[in-house]
Amino acid sequence: MRRAIDVHGHAMPRPVLDWLATSGRADLGGLDPRSVRIDSEVSGVGAGAPIPLAPSMTNPALRLAELDDLRLDAQAISLPPFLMASRSVDIDLVFELVARGNDALAEYCAHEPTRLLPLGLVPVGWPGAAGEARRCLDVLGMRGIAIGSRGAGLELDDPVNDELWDFLGERRAFVFLHPSAVPDTARIADFWFPQLVGYPMETAIAAARMVFSGTLVDRPFALCLAHGGGCLPALRGRLDMGWERKPQAHTSETLPSDALRTLYYDTAVYDRVALRRLVEDVGATQVLVGTDHPFDLRELDPVGFVEFAELGAEATELVLDGNARRLLDLPRT
Repeated sequence: MRRAIDVHGHAMPRPVLDWLATSGRADLGGLDPRSVRIDSEVSGVGAGAPIPLAPSMTNPALRLAELDDLRLDAQAISLPPFLMASRSVDIDLVFELVARGNDALAEYCAHEPTRLLPLGLVPVGWPGAAGEARRCLDVLGMRGIAIGSRGAGLELDDPVNDELWDFLGERRAFVFLHPSAVPDTARIADFWFPQLVGYPMETAIAAARMVFSGTLVDRPFALCLAHGGGCLPALRGRLDMGWERKPQAHTSETLPSDALRTLYYDTAVYDRVALRRLVEDVGATQVLVGTDHPFDLRELDPVGFVEFAELGAEATELVLDGNARRLLDLPRT
């Protein structure tokens, strides 16, 4: 029976939640024990909005049982956007939150380090982000890095992040980009649209800016986009047209669609046709299993989803297992 490695799992370890509660930035005593309320400066969502808190978010033993049920050999785990303080301009808050979050995540994953693989969060948009990335990889022994789609009010291609990208390129690190904000809060406030519509748009904007700005040139880190790259794959033709016809968009010698084929994408697209199209567009070597586990908007059968997409035997094995083992430096089975 096939199994997989998941690169898109989340945890909210109890020590960082307790710290937020002690500092008055989180309410852990709500009526529903499966949710938490976090100050909007930290969470990026509306004040008082309940954030799902599945038991395995804080309990690694429960997580391992869930991975068995999902047929997952291992899972790369990152802090969710609700703990990124992506919009905050308080440098002391951001750096302490990130450091405490990474320490807590490392402790959480140490419960079973061969299966729970931490991705360290770095505070994009701030000077010194490279130092936290170095600490995550060299001191905490994390498998890769997680970033939000913006930070400190700045885009990922802002020069303040150059030191970070240089360092990650030197290390050829695995970098997981998860949307941490939405483009227009007012227009998508209803219908759970921040996650359903806003996150895919945000990912497309952030990644497209990195491509068109030249941020990724000569920086060979493995950038993986959450949720199958959001809207980005559907924009390939339009981006190429703009590159060909608009001087402002002709920023490189490489077609945008060619640059997009060098990125990596997870399988959290929730539609088999969309997954097949993604693999056709970028190649099977660029796609990895992603579940968004254990949030409620997760893929419930990650292995079956890939199998039933009918990608072919070789592509299926790459997507389920081979690509993740290569990028996360895991032993072959």
